[in-house]
Amino acid sequence: MTEPRWIALEGAANVRDVGGLPTTHGGVVKRHRLIRADNLQDLSAVDVRHLVDEIGVRAVADLRAETEVEATGPGPLTREPLIRIEHLSVLPVAGKRTDVATEADAPRRLPSSAPERRSMTVNSYLRYLSERPDSVVAALRLMATTDGATVVHCAAGKDRTGVVVAVALDEIGVDRSAIVADYARSSERTAEIVARLAATPVYAPDLVGKTVDSHAVRPQTMEGFLAELDARFGGAAGWLREQGWCDDDHDALARQLVH
Repeated sequence: MTEPRWIALEGAANVRDVGGLPTTHGGVVKRHRLIRADNLQDLSAVDVRHLVDEIGVRAVADLRAETEVEATGPGPLTREPLIRIEHLSVLPVAGKRTDVATEADAPRRLPSSAPERRSMTVNSYLRYLSERPDSVVAALRLMATTDGATVVHCAAGKDRTGVVVAVALDEIGVDRSAIVADYARSSERTAEIVARLAATPVYAPDLVGKTVDSHAVRPQTMEGFLAELDARFGGAAGWLREQGWCDDDHDALARQLVH
């Protein structure tokens, strides 16, 4: 398996191109089509030019809550005329301000088809799908219709971003082990991610009393999430079609992301 490439930026810590991941039918995800990232508010001028001119970023799916967007203000990419930005919060409108403390705060109310595989984090991930399916589907349609690269990001680039990217990759047939491995790679940047969040007034309160290790992502979490998708919906494809996603949507996403 070709590992996704880290993208070195001055103003972000957890940015990588998922291009190169293998599909189960012999294809691979294209380079410079789907980028996953943490908060983009601190991008330098050099970062912006690299993303826009060299990688070809033309769209951003910002998964942060409306309150996060308002509190942090417009980021550098909002001033780029070539980039379309869509704010697609996956948190409930009346819910928590951020999900930086996902594992500690995740609700436990959803039923489980396999309780032993579930964790509070998986519960939280499933809530993104149940409470904001509109945002998840819109993010995938943005990927499918953008002539260039789409960046999907939240605050840390691991939980909200991890779920939306996993749904997209599962829909186009990326090997499950590759999806899990890509998700888990965010742990390589945990210390840098936490340091960035802790320096930001919006996110610092959610980090009080928590260790850096508590924010690491674990392969078992994504394995559990994908297992729940299978058990409840027959995979991402089944869930998406319950939301009105159709074969034309699938074909457009596959054309954009796979060769």
